[in-house]
Amino acid sequence: MEEVQESQTQSSLGQEEENEVITESSAFVKGEPAPEFSSNPPKVDSEVEVLHEKVSKQIIKEGHGQKPSKYSTCFFHYRAWAEKSQHKFEDTWLEQRPIEMVLGKEKKEMTGLGIGVASMKAGERALVSVGWELGYGEEGSFSFPNVPPKADLVYEVELIGFDETKEGKARSDMTVEERIGAADRRKMDGNALYQEEKLEEAMQQYEMAIAYMGDDFMFQLFGKYRDMALAVKNPCHLNMAACLIKLNRYEEAIGQCSIVLGEDENNVKALFRRGKARAALGQTDAAREDFLKASKYAPQDKAIAKELRLLAEHDKAVYQKQKEIYKGIFGPRPQPVPKPRNWLILIWQWLLSVFYGLVTLFKRQRHKSD
Repeated sequence: MEEVQESQTQSSLGQEEENEVITESSAFVKGEPAPEFSSNPPKVDSEVEVLHEKVSKQIIKEGHGQKPSKYSTCFFHYRAWAEKSQHKFEDTWLEQRPIEMVLGKEKKEMTGLGIGVASMKAGERALVSVGWELGYGEEGSFSFPNVPPKADLVYEVELIGFDETKEGKARSDMTVEERIGAADRRKMDGNALYQEEKLEEAMQQYEMAIAYMGDDFMFQLFGKYRDMALAVKNPCHLNMAACLIKLNRYEEAIGQCSIVLGEDENNVKALFRRGKARAALGQTDAAREDFLKASKYAPQDKAIAKELRLLAEHDKAVYQKQKEIYKGIFGPRPQPVPKPRNWLILIWQWLLSVFYGLVTLFKRQRHKSD
């Protein structure tokens, strides 16, 4: 299959299926949504692990690898509730933006949360309970977030990943080159994991790479620096889409491709993968639109032609099926069934017609003679 050529600054995802577009291109990570949205903390049956006198943890989903050390830069999502009132006061999944925290340098109100995060592995999701002394304290918070005084807290946390930096350097303290370099290393790690079919772990690397390229950072870039950043950031969305398609998470894959198309509306790979995800969801008209647009910019691509052919075959099969269904419902128009004849009635009708005919003839002859 011929590949659609792109800038040499973009690295390919690696060897994929023979009939798939392998080019890369394009945009802040949407982030993996939590499995279920809930206004209350999730119910967890796992064993309670005491991390501190005021901090405990229950694992919801196991992680992998090592735990972060002090001064590691951690990226994670969380929801937070006041334990007593069950009031949810923060949710980074809804904001679609992971939090960055340098362990040992976290804000005072996040001391307990930092203890919980430090005990987690990459990819782990856990329920962390924190006493008010290591949270928002005796006075609480009356601005944003709104937290009552002396409120014990409950966090649902997912650690996306972390960078071991001895100096504890946050993204905001990095130069442009350092941030792009850190993101590029994450992307390459994700590509290696993808080739090993470790899709969930690969997506975590891509998500962390894009976290280095937040919207606030990208808005400040122009010229060659913006091009450098996009050359690292943009492929991660499409690589995530490739993982999500393999995991049958088609809606999320469409979202990742749409981010790319918001940056580059003619991106062939984004159109192709969004078309595949839409076709898998039965959105055949939208999928065909994506494939036709992709074929406009890559007319010789066999993978696109194959997908269009599959859609045509699908439409033909659907038509034939519907035709059979409607034929069974309506069928041919029934022919009237002839009723059995009563010969006595027919003879009587014939005699009457002969009688009326003779009477009419007699009247005419009489009229002529007069």
